[in-house]
Formats: sequence, C-alpha cells, structure tokens
Amino acid sequence: MTDEDILLLYSIENLRDIKEHFDQKVPLMPFHMLRLLLLPAIVIIGHTYLERSVDAAEKNATLSPSQQQSMQAARQKAAWKKRRIIFNNDGNEPVYSLKEATPQALLDVRTSPLKGSQVDSIFYCTWSSGFSYFTHDTKVGNVFTETANKLSNNKTAELIKNGHDPLTVMSDWCKENDVELFWSFRMNDTHDASSAWYGPLLFPPLKKEHPEWLVGSAKEKPKNGRWTAVDFTHEEICDLAFQYVEEVCRNYDVDGVELDFFRHLNYFKRVSWGEPAGDLELSRLNDLMRRIRTMADEVGHQRGRPILIAIRVPDSVEYARVLGLDVETWLKEDLVDIMTVTGYFRLNPWKESVELGHKYQVPVYAGLSESRQKDQRARKVYASTEGFRGRAMNAWSQGIDGIYLFNSFNPRHPLWRELGDPTRLQSLPKVYFTSARGYASVNSWWKKGSSFMNRDILTPDHPRVVRPGKSVSVTLPVGENPVETGATLNLKVRFKALPQNKEELIVKLNGEVVPLHAGEEHFLSGKIKPGIVRTGENQIEFTLASAAALPVVVEDLQLWINYAE
Repeated sequence: MTDEDILLLYSIENLRDIKEHFDQKVPLMPFHMLRLLLLPAIVIIGHTYLERSVDAAEKNATLSPSQQQSMQAARQKAAWKKRRIIFNNDGNEPVYSLKEATPQALLDVRTSPLKGSQVDSIFYCTWSSGFSYFTHDTKVGNVFTETANKLSNNKTAELIKNGHDPLTVMSDWCKENDVELFWSFRMNDTHDASSAWYGPLLFPPLKKEHPEWLVGSAKEKPKNGRWTAVDFTHEEICDLAFQYVEEVCRNYDVDGVELDFFRHLNYFKRVSWGEPAGDLELSRLNDLMRRIRTMADEVGHQRGRPILIAIRVPDSVEYARVLGLDVETWLKEDLVDIMTVTGYFRLNPWKESVELGHKYQVPVYAGLSESRQKDQRARKVYASTEGFRGRAMNAWSQGIDGIYLFNSFNPRHPLWRELGDPTRLQSLPKVYFTSARGYASVNSWWKKGSSFMNRDILTPDHPRVVRPGKSVSVTLPVGENPVETGATLNLKVRFKALPQNKEELIVKLNGEVVPLHAGEEHFLSGKIKPGIVRTGENQIEFTLASAAALPVVVEDLQLWINYAE
C-alpha cells in the first residue's frame, strides 16, 4: 500500500486521532489492528501532511473582519491618490537598449528624465511576453534570456546575476523620487504568434511543453485573436497566473499590480473559436480575481501597506463579458482598486466608464495609446503633440481621474509635463478628431466587435459616404470652450476625392453653415467662429444640395484650435 493509498483511507480527523493514541500510548481496540499495523507509516505521513496543511492554512488564512475593514479603508485612500499621468513602461530596456548592465543605464533610458514631470505613477511591465516569460528574477516563470537575432543585446541575465533585478531597480528609484510603482502583468500576451523574426523567440517553454493549454495551433488558427494565447479554462493556467502575481507581491516592494487584460484580448478557447464566454469561462477569471485580491490584502496587511489591484480593460462591460471578462462583478465585489479603459480601440464616450467606476468608488483613467492608423497622413496628425493634447482634454472634460499613456516611451517629450494638467492644456494648441486608433482592430478579438461601437468614428479606415438627398452627421467631442480662451478655429475635412462642385456640398457645425475652401490635397478647410463650438458633443452635418451631384467620400475630420502667442 502506497503513502497515497493510506492518506486516501484515512481522513484528517482519523489521522489526528491515531497520532494522539500513538503519542499517549493508549491501547487501540482490536478492530483497529489493521490501523495499528500501519500506524508508524500513517503517523509519519499524517503528521507531515498535517504540518503542511497547517502551514498552507496559515499562509492563506483570511483576515479577520476588522482587519479586512482596515485594509479596505487603506486601499480606498491609496486608490484615490493623485495620479496626473500614469506611464506604462513595457520593460523593453533590458532587452534592447542598454550599453551596460547597470542600474543607471537602465534608468537613463526611460525613467530618470521623468523626474519633475507630471508622472505620478509608473506601471512597469517586466516583459511577460509570451505568458510565463519575465525580465525580473522569477522562480515561478522563466527569465527571458534569449539573445538570438535582434535580441543579441539582451542584458537581463547579466543584470540579475549582478544583483540588479530590473523590477527592484525601478522600485528603488520610485521610492527615492516619490513616484508610485505598479508591476504590470500582461495577462495573455501573444506577440509570440507573430510571423516576424521575434515571434518564435518569444514562444516560451511552457507553451512548447503544453500545447494543449493553447487556444489553437500554427496549423489551426482560431477565428478570434491569436493561436498562441493560453486558455484560462485550464486551472493550471489560472494557478500559474496567480503564482506570478503572488511572487511579485511577496518579494518586491511595489505599490500595486496591474492586470493588463488588453494584452491580449483572448482568454478562452471557446471565445477564440467564435462562441461568447459562458458561465465556466466567467467563473474562471472571477475566481482568479478573488484569489488575487485575498492574497494581496493578506500580504498588504503583513507589510503594513496595501497592495492595490489595477486593471486595463475594454470600455464596454458587454463587450468585455463576451470575451470572459466580468468587469462589473470585479468592481461590485471590490476586487479592483483602479481601472484604466481602452487600448486598441474605444467603444464609448469616456463619461460612461467614469460613471461605471465611480459607481463602485473606483477611479478611472483614460488610456491613450499610440495611433495605429495605417494612413500615414492621418497618423501624422493623430500622433502629433496637438493630437495627444486634444485627446487628453476630451478625457478630462468628461470626468476622467487621470491620463494613462501606453506605448509612449520618450521621457523627454513635453507631453509628460502637459497632459496631466487640464488648466495648462487649456491654452495650448490642439487638434480634435473622432479617433486616433481607427476602426480596424475592433473586430480582431471578436468578429462582431463593431456591434458594440457606441460613438461616431470618421477615419480613413472608416469613411462615410455622402449621397444626394441624405445627410450624414458626425459627432465630434471637444473638451473646451474656445470662446473663453480666445482661440482661433479651423475645420479641415478630407475627402477621397474633392467634390466636383464645392458649392453643392453644404457643411454645418451645430446647425450653422461653415464656408469651406480648397486647402491641401483632398482637403477643404475654413475658419469658424469660436461661439459655434461648444464643450462636449458637436454635430457636423454633410449634405449634397443637388440631386444630380455625385456621392462624395469623407475620410477625416479635424478641428484645429490655436492661440495667440
């Protein structure tokens, strides 16, 4: 009979009884002779098992009600601290950018120049691409030490060997400079699915050893998302995700952990192959979130300072739920302290996310990612300093609690000293447009994703056709009142081809006709009176006056606001 057989035969209560009899040398009854014969093995195994059970129980013991209330109050206070700008750093510096493996070399790339800026928080990602790969000194996952191809400069291993764990280096700098630090964990990064040179190099041992844990394969690619995503239906994946977070919470001096669900938005095989998440899928991530919250509160209690939990998620509860992310349940159950919304796309006006988060006393941050508009002319505008100012001003005007920049890494750019202050932004030149990210990626993670779109988008990848007899109206949010600031305004409209007769095209802004004139190629533009534009939603209407006019395709809409020097 094996040790496992014995443990199966006897419950924990029986083992305790037997051990007590054995320790006190109390004679056992005859019908216990079988147990008596096995007693030495049972006692040794049982005693060890009990000790391990007690250790595990102590490690995972829940806090008392008063301790929970105290921790909740501490979390609530910390959650609402000032975060003008959150800088998400993808942690590429150790892999690509260092000339030498020293803390200062690491800090100089993206961090040290932020001193004195409006960046109050750094969310530092230690690679986590793909799932299980990290650039901190993990014992649960794998340290990313690959040096092939363009990874030849990877100094992660050397940094760790020399005692300069990148996450610790960041933590130390943040403490010295009164900047909050979150460890950012990309929950299911799938850069390893890329056909580019780096794809196979990012494919971790975990996925090679357990292809059954993936949502697809290189030969059988799913309908939604990417085939290298791990499937959180498997409890092993949920356990690993929990252990990755726990390891950081117990071993690093971080103020919080960000669970970045936007990298990437494929979590279940069922969803990847075209079916919406069901109860099983929702329960998997709900349970994981509960485990993480419980553990983080326990560690926070032990160290005397809370560990906050932040999430980065889509800005539609309904869309997120289809993917298996039960965001409102997480908010309702107090599993989340901070919420950042949007990434590859934005589905709703900012105010809807603000209302959702504030309903559950959770601050909400506007995620501004880099433009990925394929049209270069439009992208140049969307990615401009003026473009970021307009995006930030719109978010501030709708009640957002701070600005979160993703994939912006130049620490010397003036944006780090502008976007976190709406008063300062008020008098700076801006351009407003409907979307910096375009429309293309909305359907990448769920083929019907565009059905959740709840705002107007007019971009080169999502143009609008104006036909005779039917007006086209586009909503353009503007985050300021130009009358109050003495601004000059210029409306620019881009067409696939200019109307043959410009007089036949009537453009109205909030009901008033705006005279437009030929500008740069494919553009009509015109100055408008500041009093026409209002803070919030502005309606721009296109009409062809003649029934004989040919349809025109409108590709872009830009409102430029400038101020006297």
